[in-house]
Amino acid sequence: MSLTILFDLDDTLLENDIDRFLPGYIGALGKHLAGSIDPKLMSKELLAGTRQMIANLDPDRTLEEAFDAHFYPALGKDKEGLGSLIADFYERVFPSLKGLTALRPEAAPVMDQLLARGHRVVIATNPLFPRRAITHRLEWAGLPVEKYPFDLITTFEIFHFSKPNPAYYAEILAQLGCPAQPVVMIGNSLSDDLLPAAKLGIPGFWVRGGQEGSLEGLPANSAEGSLADVPAWVERIAAEGREFAPAETPEALLAVMRAAPAALDTFSNALSDGQWNSRIAPQEWCYTEILCHLRDSDREINLPRVSKILAEAMPFISPVNADAWSADRAYCGEDGPSALRGFMESRAVLLDQLAQLSPEDWERPARHAIFGPTTLRELLAFSAAHDRSHIAQALATLRAAV
Repeated sequence: MSLTILFDLDDTLLENDIDRFLPGYIGALGKHLAGSIDPKLMSKELLAGTRQMIANLDPDRTLEEAFDAHFYPALGKDKEGLGSLIADFYERVFPSLKGLTALRPEAAPVMDQLLARGHRVVIATNPLFPRRAITHRLEWAGLPVEKYPFDLITTFEIFHFSKPNPAYYAEILAQLGCPAQPVVMIGNSLSDDLLPAAKLGIPGFWVRGGQEGSLEGLPANSAEGSLADVPAWVERIAAEGREFAPAETPEALLAVMRAAPAALDTFSNALSDGQWNSRIAPQEWCYTEILCHLRDSDREINLPRVSKILAEAMPFISPVNADAWSADRAYCGEDGPSALRGFMESRAVLLDQLAQLSPEDWERPARHAIFGPTTLRELLAFSAAHDRSHIAQALATLRAAV
């Protein structure tokens, strides 16, 4: 059975001591921009902009947008001018930082083995850099993107969340179309890689480099060892053949429900004007229909149910045939970008409400006409699964349309 394998990059596939690399990187960028901006001010605001990315919880704002919203105004500069200098830095100067890193000779053979066995591989590096900076580092690791068919590389242009937010891992899976196959995380950091992935129920392999720590609290099947030990461990997981399903804790459910609009935002960037409302087959929904369905499900099912369960003791929850709305409400004739905006807005309200719930609120009881006795958490788990099914549908629609 094939797996989806999430690989950290720095100090996992490439030796890269951040305490050495970061000063060299900031110094080189400051020198490159010195004709336009004071290096000390640039360094200060670069780090402040990075903190904005790490803190971002908005599925309607990419990490690049979160960074830009702070960095350029703080410098009193326009992105159009300074941005071209920064792009030039990543193309011509950033490669000179290779000497601050070191190749791990086992990285390419391990990757070759895993890809030859049919596994899907994601480069799950913290997406605080533009794609060009990450592809350079992959080249330094002996894993050039021209040779290795990675399914996804997480970068600040296309991601909305970063490590150690569990929503980052949920967003990876959403951008992959919510695969049911087993998922594993390979990384060197307990705090950034293994523990947040574990909150979604993803087992991990800790590539140790002399770090102190414990594997306590990780999912079953997690392990530790050298990078060369990874393929054997992966095959043990594959042999078990367990399909992946996210954990149903409040933290995991919030992560999955944040990831859905974030992934749809990324998918929509690949659509031409005519593809929003085009069906890939007569019986299939167009992309806009999917967005309208999710928007109205939040507005007319999820939000009212949350309010009802919080306000009443053991309320009765009636079923709703939301699938019929697509034809009844002529969703395919709506404006796609407006439908996406509507979903973002309704989901933001829902996420805000859920983020304020106490542990006791999540377990408040209700009676559902079909499921019988249930809880708010269980109903939201159904909503998260509903999101995942339509994310898979949206990606299939996108791939067929492009």
